Amino acid sequence: MAGRTSRVLRGHGRGRANVTTVGTGTDWAAWQESWDRQQEWYMPDREERFRVMLDMVEAFAGTAPRVLDLACGTGTITARLLARFPEATSTGVDLDPALLTIARGTFAGDDRVGFVEADLKDADWTAALPYDSYDAVLTATALHWLHTGPLTALYGQLAGLVRDGGVFMNADHMTDESTPRINAAERAQRHAQMDRAKRAGALDWADWWQLAAQDPALAAPTARRFEIYGEHADGDTPSATWHASALHAQGFTEARAVWCSPSDTLLLALR
Repeated sequence: MAGRTSRVLRGHGRGRANVTTVGTGTDWAAWQESWDRQQEWYMPDREERFRVMLDMVEAFAGTAPRVLDLACGTGTITARLLARFPEATSTGVDLDPALLTIARGTFAGDDRVGFVEADLKDADWTAALPYDSYDAVLTATALHWLHTGPLTALYGQLAGLVRDGGVFMNADHMTDESTPRINAAERAQRHAQMDRAKRAGALDWADWWQLAAQDPALAAPTARRFEIYGEHADGDTPSATWHASALHAQGFTEARAVWCSPSDTLLLALR
């Protein structure tokens, strides 16, 4: 069953956290690839965004950084981090049991990587982390699941985790409501491209989760995932200006966009 699923997917300070080996018969690389393709359907310039993110990691933390991969999902950022910086270490934190299953399967046996299951809305989630501080905290396409109140509180917690001179970077949908006509035109053009790709066989969010629910290694964690989140969390997408202001207010010294597309922004905050 795992082999058949894999072929379908390819078509379309306190020590280390434990890394768990799961589902040794499952092709985790195929699941990683299919997740990337699904996400690229929404964000075709996703890899460029990651490249700039890692450029900034190197600029502020060198080539052997200690990184917190926040709301890590399948470990997308961690995979790119270690490919570029083999001496880096990464702690991935997420609540999604299905995506964490893929991440743990992908990095099983790699002592540079650890994963923590935690809810970022919990006041004490940082207590589960293996280190007291990080050179860089990185996140992508995740924090829009939070409303601005919990997000502001999270930014305050991150200010306590990032070392002096370290960085936090958030790559996400950041909407400027002051430009409604530009927003509408960009959205229409982007969705036309997405429709064409869908007709050519691209997987969307719902398609991908349907496949995950059919895989023996992912069926149970996928069911738990939908019990936790439902179809999709109802968060906020404030502007890059809002994010920068909130980060300043929570203890970061500088904050601004270092990359943007018509719909997304990579915002960097310096501690």
